[in-house]
Amino acid sequence: MAHDRLHESARAGAGMVATPNALATEAGRAVLEEGGNAVEAALAAAATLAVTCPHLCQLGGDGVWLIRDPAGRVTAIDAAGPVGASVTPSFYRERGHDELPARGPLAALTVPGQVGGWALAQEAAQAFGGRMPLRRLLESAVEHARAGIAVSPPLYRASLATHAALEAIPGFRAGFLTPDGKVPAVGVVLPCERLADTLAQLAGAGLDDFYRGDVAREMAADLERAGSPLTRADFRAYRAATRRPLTVKLPEMELWSSPPPTQGLATLLILALFARAGVSRPEGAAHVHGLVEATKRAFGVRDGLMSERELLLHDPADAFTPEALAREAAAIDPKRAAPWSHRAMPGAAAWLGAADRSGIMVSYIQSNHGTFGAGLVLPATGVLIHNRGTTLSLDPRAKNALAPGRRPLCTPAPGLARLPDGRVVVFGASEGDGQPQTDAAVISRYALFGLPLGEAIAAPRWRLGREGSADPVNLRIEGAFDGAIAEQLAVAGHDVEMLAEPASDLVGHAGAVVLHPGKGGLEGAHDPRADGDAAGI
Repeated sequence: MAHDRLHESARAGAGMVATPNALATEAGRAVLEEGGNAVEAALAAAATLAVTCPHLCQLGGDGVWLIRDPAGRVTAIDAAGPVGASVTPSFYRERGHDELPARGPLAALTVPGQVGGWALAQEAAQAFGGRMPLRRLLESAVEHARAGIAVSPPLYRASLATHAALEAIPGFRAGFLTPDGKVPAVGVVLPCERLADTLAQLAGAGLDDFYRGDVAREMAADLERAGSPLTRADFRAYRAATRRPLTVKLPEMELWSSPPPTQGLATLLILALFARAGVSRPEGAAHVHGLVEATKRAFGVRDGLMSERELLLHDPADAFTPEALAREAAAIDPKRAAPWSHRAMPGAAAWLGAADRSGIMVSYIQSNHGTFGAGLVLPATGVLIHNRGTTLSLDPRAKNALAPGRRPLCTPAPGLARLPDGRVVVFGASEGDGQPQTDAAVISRYALFGLPLGEAIAAPRWRLGREGSADPVNLRIEGAFDGAIAEQLAVAGHDVEMLAEPASDLVGHAGAVVLHPGKGGLEGAHDPRADGDAAGI
């Protein structure tokens, strides 16, 4: 395998994996080396990420997949679970809550769908001829869990930022802090024997055990003891589902992402609007301004459509008609920033990509929703439960009103693009509504302006969205930007702040894998802001 040191992209001939954690990347690469296909490699990497990056995507989270088959057909897997069948606004009001708690047992109100998505992905892998047994696909995850988690710099930073809010939640201190409640230093090994046992049980009994077997029984009992409204019946009733992805065909590229209630529409719409902006070169103020203003228009459309499929009043595809794109593009002023008061939408997630020479490609995000999710670690299984249901509202008039069986909005939205020269790219990012902003930055650089893949990912980025209602800043840019760009953006009317750090976790972590046409092989890169890499065979 050749490695491009200047731009930090890896190249290979037969298969490629990119993840935000080097151990997960190696787990996927090893499966490829043993003859596994790209979906099997992605599953091995995903399981390992659930161990090594618990702040982003432990076993009790959600997942969203895009899988491309060798013929070029793209399928989405929706593995984000619904609200429990007995969970109502009165359940919370009777306990003195006027809004949903952000953390703790009462924040655990939607079924974790991630493992159900793994099950559908394994079926897809087998349909493509994959023969790797589940025990082999989970082997690396079990081994790393058995050995314990060595605290990485990203895990340390996440723990430092959240431990005060989470340390009193059942199981969190025992799982992620020192006995006296301090944040463990980088390199300290955190034991996770119960999680290892759970993964080993799934490897032997099958992934369905998470919902309808011994693992489900143990989780449901611990959830009930902790005070969560989720029940064993909620787990038993859950199954992930395949969906038809959103797609838009532009002169510059064809794009795919996941449908509502994810925010996949936003990524596609930002790029579709920016492609009409007439920006001629990357990295200047015009590039940033054009993408930021396209983001504002796209988020306005997204917020009207990012709800349960069954409740949609409009077809999301209507946003991509020539008339709709022309109308939204005309509303963008190339010289002046539109007002923007929206708060940033948080999100803890991990994107991974994989591809093999047969043309199978995977773009996948798994997520706790918030950093460490609900913070609730179940003692019998070691599973950390997510808190995605907290995006719902106790107000019955709200578009996202809490109701039994309701599926909340879901920020994870993996991407895939096919370029006119035959290249196919899987891409994605982390960090809530920063995901589509980062995706657009990376793909505009790579696909529209021709930057090398690693450079397109590593170059300075930004994040639109206020941190609170009183926050005077709505656009933060990394410190590695030229100061003159910040000045030009401010003159254009952006409430801008240059971050002190040259590269910041605030803008999330991005990655991409490229299948080149003909004998061009495979290329991959992951964000230097994270703790991962890309590797192939």
